[in-house]
Amino acid sequence: MTTILGSFPHTSARRPVLPSQRRPGRPRSGRQPTPASGGSVTALVRDPIPLPARPGRRPPAAGAASLALRPLLDPPRRAARVIAVFPSALYLETRGGPEPRVLAVVTCDAVRLPNAVVIAAERRDQPFRSVREGEEATVGDGRVEAGALRVRVRRWWDPTPALGPIQPAALARGVAVLEDAFVAAGMAGGGLAGHPDPLALAECCAAGDLAGAVEAAERIVGLGPGLTPSGDDILCGLLVSLRLVGGAVAAPALRGGTAPRAPRGAFGADPDGGTAVWLADWLGAAVTADAGTRTTALAATLLHCAAEGGAGGEIAAVLRCVAGHEPPSAAVRRLLAIGHTSGTDLAWGVLAGCRATLALASPGHRRPAEEHTA
Repeated sequence: MTTILGSFPHTSARRPVLPSQRRPGRPRSGRQPTPASGGSVTALVRDPIPLPARPGRRPPAAGAASLALRPLLDPPRRAARVIAVFPSALYLETRGGPEPRVLAVVTCDAVRLPNAVVIAAERRDQPFRSVREGEEATVGDGRVEAGALRVRVRRWWDPTPALGPIQPAALARGVAVLEDAFVAAGMAGGGLAGHPDPLALAECCAAGDLAGAVEAAERIVGLGPGLTPSGDDILCGLLVSLRLVGGAVAAPALRGGTAPRAPRGAFGADPDGGTAVWLADWLGAAVTADAGTRTTALAATLLHCAAEGGAGGEIAAVLRCVAGHEPPSAAVRRLLAIGHTSGTDLAWGVLAGCRATLALASPGHRRPAEEHTA
């Protein structure tokens, strides 16, 4: 089509046209400017003209970050590296600095690890398809950037379940219910089935034998293949249940409708919550002391989180079942479905920790530290 530009004077081929009394370019209300009316005619096109793209990238995706990641996300940005990419998760390792050193960015339908930033996308959306293993990344200032992926932390979630006070009798019922649920779900032996050290670890914890528990635990750190070896998964489940269930059993009973507030440690755990928490303190310190050199970077971070009580979504749901807050069937299935053997190994550790806590909470059992000072 012909494009018309500019304005036209009031002329005619036959005779001059009297000038309009209105100012050029200001037509009457309701009329479009025409050459005869003294207005201006701008360019008219049928198809939109493509405009150049504005500089910059698309806005970052919103994420919900675990509270365990505050030491990593609150400070200024630091360099990181992509160490693994999966359809539902990617893992970034920071260079230097304290734990947590590994951060997971996961879809909303993925396993919710205690070191995860959860985004709204699902696995089928393929949000990590443009990220490559070994690629450079940055973490900090409330942001995560890797390749074309940009995530801004908009809110936080707590990786520790609120269990409330648990009486020993209620714990005994919860452990029995959990055992039945694992059997009904077809729980197998896990990645270290037949290995003597997991069983020795469970027996030492139930007896309050710290030295024996540390020896058995150190023999299975990093034992097994994969990003999270089976030995580390067992230890994570054990440490979390000892600390959280042990702290809930040792919580003061309600009196007159209120309970005195006790000082709280990392992730809300009572730092003096009884023998189980005491055992978790020392056992956690032993297995995390050199985990960075004995296992994978991701497993080392998860061990540090577990030592502080960071359970993650699937383990937290199972612990709520032990406390009697929800039925166990669905939570147990979700936990056992993790990875190839990781779910079973985590479940084995959780069950061992709950059994040990129940044994240590029995009447007449004294904290080993108290025996030395008696």
